[in-house]
Parts: sequence; structure tokens; C-alpha cells
Amino acid sequence: MSSIADTRAPTVPHRRMPAATSWTLSIAVVVALLSLLPLGFVIWAGIVTGWDTAVQLIFRGRVGELMVNTVLLILITIPICAVLAVTLAWLTERTDLPGARLWSWLAVVPLAVPAFVHSYAWLGLWPGLNGLTAGVSISVVAYFPFLYLPISAAFRLLDPALEDQASSLGLPPFAVFRRVVLPQLRLSLCGGALLIGLHLLSEYGLFAMIRFDTFTTAIIDQFQSTYNGVAAYMLALVLVACCFVLLGLEAALRGRRRYARLGPGVARQVRKVRLGFWKYPALILPLGVAVFSLGIPSLTLGRWLIAGGAEIWRTDEVWLALWQTLVICIIGGIATAAAAVPIAWLSVRRPTPASRFLEGCYYLASSMPGVVIALALVTVTIRVILPLYQTVATIAIAYVIMFLPRALVSLRASIAQVPVELEQAATSLGRSPGNALWSTTVRLAAPGAAAGMALASLGIMNELTATQMLAPNGTRTLAMAFWALTSEIDYAAAAPYAVLMIVFSLPLTLLLHHHSKKIAGR
Repeated sequence: MSSIADTRAPTVPHRRMPAATSWTLSIAVVVALLSLLPLGFVIWAGIVTGWDTAVQLIFRGRVGELMVNTVLLILITIPICAVLAVTLAWLTERTDLPGARLWSWLAVVPLAVPAFVHSYAWLGLWPGLNGLTAGVSISVVAYFPFLYLPISAAFRLLDPALEDQASSLGLPPFAVFRRVVLPQLRLSLCGGALLIGLHLLSEYGLFAMIRFDTFTTAIIDQFQSTYNGVAAYMLALVLVACCFVLLGLEAALRGRRRYARLGPGVARQVRKVRLGFWKYPALILPLGVAVFSLGIPSLTLGRWLIAGGAEIWRTDEVWLALWQTLVICIIGGIATAAAAVPIAWLSVRRPTPASRFLEGCYYLASSMPGVVIALALVTVTIRVILPLYQTVATIAIAYVIMFLPRALVSLRASIAQVPVELEQAATSLGRSPGNALWSTTVRLAAPGAAAGMALASLGIMNELTATQMLAPNGTRTLAMAFWALTSEIDYAAAAPYAVLMIVFSLPLTLLLHHHSKKIAGR
């Protein structure tokens, strides 16, 4: 008898689609159609604009300037983030660096600081900071954790036997790293780089504060100042095209190479590289990263809090903004986790080409910038279903489209650990398919759903563009209040809102860090 249990779910005959599968598939299709609404909007906008007008609006000097800014920003920022993340991950995961666990944690904490708060902090020290150099510098400290997280997890999973074999063939250490280790990091590098690229395309607050024009800042300027819908729609079309280019490049660079270890047994424990003389000089890198990504925001916020005194803590306004933020985060997080249940269940229990196609639709939709999603929902609600314009339902739909993959990844992993026999037993006892799914799988997968909800809520708490355009009248979240005050150059009054965003984002960021370590088996 084998000592290893087969954890694969039993194969279900496909002669007739079970009732549970049919209604779950129907819900998943509805969610997919909602997710593809922004893409349909962009295509529709291009058609109704007309070829001649579209060509004039797309192929003009302003669009060329925005394209140059975007390309330079991506081409400079991503390589710097990659080098920084790989070096820092190697130091914290594969060497005897003093305090490696602390530095690993500090490398993830910058995710709790919204990108526009980074801009606010840097401007507090250097008021004249602007342009491409400022955009690259702040983007690196704000977004490098998106590469550090997957790369550090990949380092924990690599089998050191491959490196030992390469060394035994006479390759020097740097050649071993370049020819053996780096190729195994390709998936993590491509995935993290794609995330950073999509964030650079969709970010508004960071670049608006330092007066660096991107497609997103131009779209919102058109929408808010002149309400030039046609020009904004064409810029959105170009922005979506840029997203598709990034997705295509990531898929091409990722390739189809296998990365799984073959052979009996398991990978042995990694032997830490001894830095020797370089042990303490190597601390300069993680210390410098912590200073620029956390020290500068802390210093600026502390200075403004002290300068503003107790008067800037306008209790009624601050706590109202906090309350509204928490309510929106809870509503959006629950809606996102609930929308992820059908496709997560299908991808685990009924993995078919149809379920994989639907899942791909979700990821494609979430790659589109928040401003495009907001423009689509504004247009649809005004033209078709006006009662939904600027309602909680509309903004909840936007959050589902933007953050559904975050909930999907966690929920799918939890559902895979629930035996399918429990559902079958509940059904055999007379429960309906929906009741059986709820009472067994959904309840046992609750930790994964909670993690997915927390990850979605982290994005919602720091989201600015879609919230500004879609939130009901009278809504003033922490991000919206912070942005309004900084726009009035009242940096001291904005400090409490920034502090609260960081404080409430920090536990969610630590959960993300813990989740990445758990997936990597540590």
C-alpha cells in the first residue's frame, strides 16, 4: 500500500451536467460578462466615434507625448525594480544576512503605503520634485514589493541540487546564478513585472502630484475639466491597447518551459551562503530600501502631524472618512469574494476549457486601469440604467472587476483542500446542490475566502480613481479626503488620513506576506 494519499478529486462523469454545475456556470458567465463590460465599452467607443475622428484623436502630438512618457517610465522602472528585488530576495532568503526575517518583512511593508502617499512624502522633503526622474524614483520604492514577493517565494522553492551540479561542472558562482538560478525565476520575474507595468499604466495620484503626464492623468483631466468624452474615450482605447501589449509581452517572455522538479524524493534544505566579510556591508541595501520606502513617509508624516498639532485631527471628518472607507472595503471585499466562488469551484471541481476561458476573462478584465472601468460604468449607468449611477451597487461592481483575481487565487487554493466527497454526501442526504455546496465546501473554504476578501480590501482601501468617479454623492473615503486636501496644498490636514490608510492597510499587507510564505511551504 502506498504511503502517499491521492489528493486529487474524483473524476465526475460528464454525460449530463449536474444541477450544481449548471447554475454555478451560469453565475460565472454573468460575472464574466460584467467583467468584460469595460472592454466592450472601449470597442463601442471606438466604433461610434468614427474612423476619421478616431484617427485624428489617436494620432496627434499629445498622444505621442503620453506614449513616450509611458514607454520610458516602464522601460526604466521595471528593470530597476527587478534588479533590486532579486538582490534583496537573494540576500534575505539565501544568505546569512543578519536580521534576514526583519528585512524580509520590511521589504513588503511598503505595500501598505499607497503610491500617492509616497509622492506626498517625497514632495514634503523635495517640493520641486517632478518629471520622469521623480516618477521612476517613487515608482521603484512604491512597487518593487510586487516583484520581491514572488521572487523571494521562488527562492524558497528552488532545489539547491541543481546549483551544486552546475558548480561541480566547474562553473563559477556568478555563472551558476546566471545560468541556473535566473532561468528558474523567469515566471516570478514576468508575473511581478506585469503587475508593476499594469500599476504604472493605471496609477493616477502618484503622477498627478509630481506633474508627470500619463494616459491615466490625461483621461481624468479630460473627464473632469472639459468633460470631453470623445477625447477621453480614445485615450482609454490607447491605454487598453498598452495593457494588451504588456500582457502579450509577459506571455511571450514566460514561454512554455517546464519548471517542475523531476525525480524521486523532495528538494533538500537550502544551505545559506556565508557572506563573510560582506555580511555587514550587505546590510546597506536593505537598510537603504527601508529608509527610502518607509523612512521618508514616516519622516514627512511625523513632521506634518507635529506642525499641524491637534487641530488637524478634525474628529468628525476624520472618523466619518474612516467609517465610510471601512464600509466600502467590507462591501467590496464581500462582493469580490462572493463573485469568485463560482469560478473557483468550477476551476477545481469541473476544470474544462469553458471554465479556463471564463477565468481568463476575469484576469483580462482586471488588467484594465481603474479609470477605464469607471468610464465604462459611468457611461452604461447614464445611458442605460440611470438609477444605478453613483450608487453603492455600481462601485461594488467596479471593485469586483478590478480585484476579483485577488480573491480567486486564495479561494481556489482553499476549495482544492476540501474533499469533494463531502458535497456528494450532503447531496445524498437530500440537500439541494446549492445547500450542499454552501454547507460543506464554502464553509470549510472560509479561511481562503477571508484571505481573498482581505487582499481585495487592501486594494479597495487605497483605490482612488474609480472611487472618485463612481462613489455616491457625499462619499468621502480616506483616499478621497487625502487627495482633496493635498490638491488644496493643505499637507498638514491631509496627514491624519494618510496615517489611517497606512495603519489599516498594514495588517492586510502582513497577511499577504504570510500567505506568500505559506504557499512557498515555509
